Amino acid sequence: MILYTFMLIPAVAGLLIYLVPKRQMLWLAFGLQASLLVLSAYNFVFIINNGPIEIVLGNFTKVAGISLRCDTLAAAMIMLASFIFMVCFLFGLLDKFMNNLFIFFFLVLQALVMTIFLSRDLFNLYVVTEVSTIVVSVLIMFKKDSRSLYDGMLYLITNIAAMTFFLFGLAFVYRIFGTLDMDLIGAKMHLVEDAGSLAVPFGFLMTGVGLKCAFLPLFSWLPNAHATPSAPSIVSVILSGLYVKCGIYMFIRIREMFLPALIADDLFLIIGIATGILGFMLAIGQKDIKMMLAYSTISQIGLILMGIASGGQTSYYGGVLHVLNHAVFKSLLFLFAGILISKYQTRDMTKIRGVFKSMPYVSIMAFAAMLGITGAPLFNGSISKYLIESNFKGSIAEYAVIFINLGTIIYFIKFSQIFRGGSPHGRVSVDIWKKAAVTIMGILCLLMGLTGTVVISNVFHYRVSLDFWGYVKNTAMFFASAAIGLLLYGRFFRKLEIINKGFSLELGVNGIGISMTLFFIFMTSAAYVIARV
Repeated sequence: MILYTFMLIPAVAGLLIYLVPKRQMLWLAFGLQASLLVLSAYNFVFIINNGPIEIVLGNFTKVAGISLRCDTLAAAMIMLASFIFMVCFLFGLLDKFMNNLFIFFFLVLQALVMTIFLSRDLFNLYVVTEVSTIVVSVLIMFKKDSRSLYDGMLYLITNIAAMTFFLFGLAFVYRIFGTLDMDLIGAKMHLVEDAGSLAVPFGFLMTGVGLKCAFLPLFSWLPNAHATPSAPSIVSVILSGLYVKCGIYMFIRIREMFLPALIADDLFLIIGIATGILGFMLAIGQKDIKMMLAYSTISQIGLILMGIASGGQTSYYGGVLHVLNHAVFKSLLFLFAGILISKYQTRDMTKIRGVFKSMPYVSIMAFAAMLGITGAPLFNGSISKYLIESNFKGSIAEYAVIFINLGTIIYFIKFSQIFRGGSPHGRVSVDIWKKAAVTIMGILCLLMGLTGTVVISNVFHYRVSLDFWGYVKNTAMFFASAAIGLLLYGRFFRKLEIINKGFSLELGVNGIGISMTLFFIFMTSAAYVIARV
């Protein structure tokens, strides 16, 4: 029954709150989030101690029915979702946009996200993802101005097109295996005599998932969706901090499903490196604070993909840990950006100065997120990046991780200019609930850095221990990268006109459609070659 609770309670509560038009219902929604967080923590501990929970809807067999399965990874993602949604409600308790209609869509999205993490049936996964795409589009377009309508429709069209590729893929899979249950398909995968026959379904499924994850070259929709000017900041938090992780989660599951027959990790490693590098290059060129954070998400997805596709257990779990870490520090950064935009009435970083003097406490919490994402010692990003890099010693991939992190440091050096100088507004008041939200996230950036290896060892039953001298080397590399980043930014990047004016890469619907087609052809061809080798 506990699995049904995660899927049904948020949606039912959202409907009840919509039907009772009272401002006090927002407190009920926050109380619901706190309860779901406690329940998800209980579920998490139960799964660790007793193993996965699995049910099949309607008492059908797994071959014909829709199965739900909660293992340690799914339980961790459900707890992460409960936590991020709770922090968002805490942050927005006093905001006017948190009306009953917005809360309804927000809670429905939460129920859909939970269902994605529990689904083991490909068609159910397709349906739930499509419905969540519509809900996300509504939240992006919530303020109904021309920009948000454009961004929302671009997101809707491109994501529906991507999931059409996914639908074709699952149809091919059903034709081959006679079931859509991922566990059953994975168990039968080794029986496939001609692995080349899997190339087409693999290409279709990975094209749909690749756009959801924003892999290169399928990422240009993401900045507009995550940084749309009209959407409330907590929508950006959910999209960049959590919802994009649904794509990563789907990638992990589908990769596992095909692994016995198609091992394409080297291919995804190359895609991860390219995604990480291009993401930070585009982030450096942004003036808009939210656009910079959105492109930063693309870069971090590249790192996550590198870890998952590394071929080594330590780097794999480093990638999984970076999923959790990114959700924390990127959510905090978007919350901080929301406060800045509200107080300074601009998104242009060149027009925001003196933030530390105007909001010292909130600035300190933002520093924790910046230290986390740049991999500073003791903060959460340092542990996950260290683990990701561990299986790449002496290879090009190791230098790619260092290079991507250098890029991350450079665009946060640019970002940090907002803290300098005097404040034209004097001290700025930030309500207690927003301070509470950023405080929780800031503390977690440090706490997860101190306990990262403990989390991996106890949750996933894979013993990870930090090599003292290896970590010292990584610490030295961080400070060397910081020094190089300061030098490059001061002597080179800040003087470039294109960096100061800002630029972006927006393909539009036609461009994204062409990139999806090319990506499908590339993935299918590569899978066929891999199967024949």
